[in-house]
Amino acid sequence: MMKFLTTMAFFGTVVLNAQDIVKQQDSITELEEVEVIATAKKRIETDMKMAVSVDEYLASSADISFVKRGAFAWEPLLNNMSTERTAVTIDGMHIFGACTDKMDPVTSYVESNNLSGIDIKSGQAGSLHGSTIAGSIDLKRKSTPFGLEKKWGGTYQSGFELNNDQWFNLGNISYSGDGFTADGSVSFRKAGNYSDGHNDEVHHSQFSKFNTSLGMAYKTGPLSSIRADAIFDVAKNVGFPALPMDLWLSRAIITSASYKQLFEDGLIRAWDTKFYFNAIEHYMDDTTRPENLVHMDMPGWSTTYGLLSRATLKHGRFASEIQLNAYENLSIAEMHMYPQDRSKKTMFAYSWPEVTTRFGGISVNNSWDISEKSQLNFGGAIGLHFNRSRYVEFNRIFHPEASPEKTRFLPSLHAGYLLNLGHFHFSAGTGYGHRAPSVSEGYGYYIYNSFDRYDYIGNPDLKNEVSYEINASAGFKNRKMSMEARANYFHIENYIVGEILSTGSPMNYQSVGVKGYTSLDYATLFNMSLNASGEILPNLHGEGTLTYARGTDHKNKNLPFIRPLSYRASLHFTHRHFGFRTSFNGDAIQKDYSPEYGEDQTPAYAIWNISADYTFMIGNHVTVLQLGAENVFDTYYSTYADWGNIPRMGRNIFTSLKFNF
Repeated sequence: MMKFLTTMAFFGTVVLNAQDIVKQQDSITELEEVEVIATAKKRIETDMKMAVSVDEYLASSADISFVKRGAFAWEPLLNNMSTERTAVTIDGMHIFGACTDKMDPVTSYVESNNLSGIDIKSGQAGSLHGSTIAGSIDLKRKSTPFGLEKKWGGTYQSGFELNNDQWFNLGNISYSGDGFTADGSVSFRKAGNYSDGHNDEVHHSQFSKFNTSLGMAYKTGPLSSIRADAIFDVAKNVGFPALPMDLWLSRAIITSASYKQLFEDGLIRAWDTKFYFNAIEHYMDDTTRPENLVHMDMPGWSTTYGLLSRATLKHGRFASEIQLNAYENLSIAEMHMYPQDRSKKTMFAYSWPEVTTRFGGISVNNSWDISEKSQLNFGGAIGLHFNRSRYVEFNRIFHPEASPEKTRFLPSLHAGYLLNLGHFHFSAGTGYGHRAPSVSEGYGYYIYNSFDRYDYIGNPDLKNEVSYEINASAGFKNRKMSMEARANYFHIENYIVGEILSTGSPMNYQSVGVKGYTSLDYATLFNMSLNASGEILPNLHGEGTLTYARGTDHKNKNLPFIRPLSYRASLHFTHRHFGFRTSFNGDAIQKDYSPEYGEDQTPAYAIWNISADYTFMIGNHVTVLQLGAENVFDTYYSTYADWGNIPRMGRNIFTSLKFNF
């Protein structure tokens, strides 16, 4: 039986890479084309659904896929690379999860009503926010400008999703004065277990999440202001059906204080400095899994202090963005193992042995308008990365010469050329960059991977990963339609993976062995996408996307979690106050899977979704009512990125009501 998302920045210009288009920063980044649109009313929502989570919104980008271990906290993969190779930030602030199983990506600590947009940059063009291989994902928080004619504003949205009995409530309020502004948000989501396409309940897929944020800005002069922001997030009773344990509690506090100064003339046009602090605690346990023979708790803590200072320069046709980036992070994760009698503890170990990470770097992005038709974008970064482990003896069990401290030099360079010829545009670019191993890759101790069922051991003396990349695009756009083809290629030396160790025995009774992080000679990744959109009839608009990726190592063996041929098509019809949408998406058979990393072949699937909305007025307030269905045909399927082949949600009817005031 069926179960029944303005912002304008205070200042700034944006310098984008060869794949991007130069526009003002006072707007929202559209994921599909990484394009900035000058509108103060656009919110984070997809064509199909108003009340999306941050994960669902990111999933609408052709550049991002997800590893899913349940219905909550999906791990974003940019350019088909894991989060270790991506710089994920909130307004440029570095935040590090506290879960060794990567069940708390940065994206899980914000909500769609916190944000005004998401800025995605591919490859080394994303090095402004720190060392990276895949690129950067910067989550932009809402910030109301000073002096709006309308002093007060806000939205309230509520709705229900039938398949997993999910209730959600999202609220926003803002105030704009001549010398003071404020933004506030609150959200709550609670869901039960969902059912798959066979109408079977997927146990341990429930979640509950509360999020609130507050931001205040004060004008200290005609061209200067100070601002303070905070986000508080709590998730409880979160189930992960693909893992042998669940989340009891996760909490995060994310704060910042900044000063901004504009300049009316001269080379320097703006200067922005921000100090930030964030702390995360994350408690995984298996008290809801009585079938486990040995019980285990896995608490983790992550604390980060940071500084960002950015200057925007402009002279004639030349513009530059210079950013100083510094932070210190402390990551701690523990394992507590118990027999059936939970009053007796049998083992304790650090899975992250109190690892301190310090980073300092300077990044430069430059843009030169060679002519009205062409533009050169180039830049680079230099970073110094330091690690220290308090309890390095854990790593020395497997690596007797392991260094307690390690300092690394992380350079980066990128360049791109953009050419516009009437309705046609072309781009080509290249990049070179280094990244340091993550805390898990360098210092992890017996981190159980339930996908391939191995315990993983870090190596502090791994070499830097070194990436060489090229990218290109070609497109056509007129008043009624647009088409674009994009591609990139990465050659990554010292590619870090896990390989089976000949020594050591597994700690987890479910493990089949022990793997140690090591460096392959190299790996290669190719990504391609085709995008088209246009006006079919005056009130009918269509879009389509086709993506393909291929990843292999130095022995031509397949890399894991590489997206197979994927497609998405949608139609949007409007008539007066009504809107109708339908979409069709799916994957082809995953033929190039990797048994060495626990993958198997996943079959092709196709999903049909529909939705309709009606806009009406309550007094002077715009109100939108939406009703829709995902997976209309109740298809049973599991994708290449579903951890342990957990099935996706079956038919899901959803409804949402949004009230603007």
